[in-house]
Amino acid sequence: MSTVRVASGERRVATWAPDSHAFPTRRYDLVREFVIALGVMLVLSLVAAIIFSSPDDPAISLQQWARQAPNDVVATAAGELAGTTTSAGYGPPYNTAGDGQALGPVNLQKLPGVTEPIDPANDFVIAPLRTLAAQPLMAAALRRWSAASSDQQTKWAQAYSDALAKAPEGDPAKVAAGDYGPVPVLAQGVLALASSGALEGLLTSRTSFFGVNSTKPLLLLADGSHLEDQARAQNLGGDQWGIMNETGNYPGQPWLWLYTFWYQVPPFSTSDNADVQVWALMILLSTGFICIPWIPGLRTLPKHLGVHRLIWRNYRR
Repeated sequence: MSTVRVASGERRVATWAPDSHAFPTRRYDLVREFVIALGVMLVLSLVAAIIFSSPDDPAISLQQWARQAPNDVVATAAGELAGTTTSAGYGPPYNTAGDGQALGPVNLQKLPGVTEPIDPANDFVIAPLRTLAAQPLMAAALRRWSAASSDQQTKWAQAYSDALAKAPEGDPAKVAAGDYGPVPVLAQGVLALASSGALEGLLTSRTSFFGVNSTKPLLLLADGSHLEDQARAQNLGGDQWGIMNETGNYPGQPWLWLYTFWYQVPPFSTSDNADVQVWALMILLSTGFICIPWIPGLRTLPKHLGVHRLIWRNYRR
């Protein structure tokens, strides 16, 4: 009992609280439980890491590409000169060769314009090869290429690309004779630069003082088939379900499972605008998740589901 004093006198107010000693008790060793839980979680983590761990693959360099798939490097160089690669027809932010992706009537890819201009034929092939101008054969090939008209350059490069596609295993040494101009020499020069490791440095060092912008090497690598082949071998293709956690860069990519899920279902799986459509959908879903406390019906869902009654069933009993 407790007493509450008021202006008109005294009023006795009954207050009651249960005595903690009236409840049954049992011994509980918190430290012991913590050590057991820690040990169990450690064992489970080690087992899961052994079974589900991601391969610790090093980054693919242009030098590695040249050594493992030299024919692909030559074919990609010819494609850059012909203007038939993905980079050549990508559109903004690299060039104006493509329309890009749109969300309804709004072309989001064109809105910022060309913010990082890239001319694949010149930036990926001709400009790096000028460092080999001291070699007579390369100097002659560069002069012949520069003196030709744009139509003639495209004709040479396209003819050589087609010949490589028809050659056994795409081997440049087995290409049928034809009028390819200086393209074979130029393509072999790109292979030589890549094999020596100089090409990657040339493509990065010219972007900034510190040479940390890897956009050009990555675009060149993606224009070939080697990068995609490596990705598909790990089930990481666009139409595959694989997700790889990048070692040493927590949390890596596992959180992208929901993002990549939408690429596997219609209409996204068959749409040319899948990237921007999936992006818009994820923005919508993320906004809805954040706004759950203010959405009528959803905010009271836990109350109607009654999960709390299941959790507190022993207490209620």
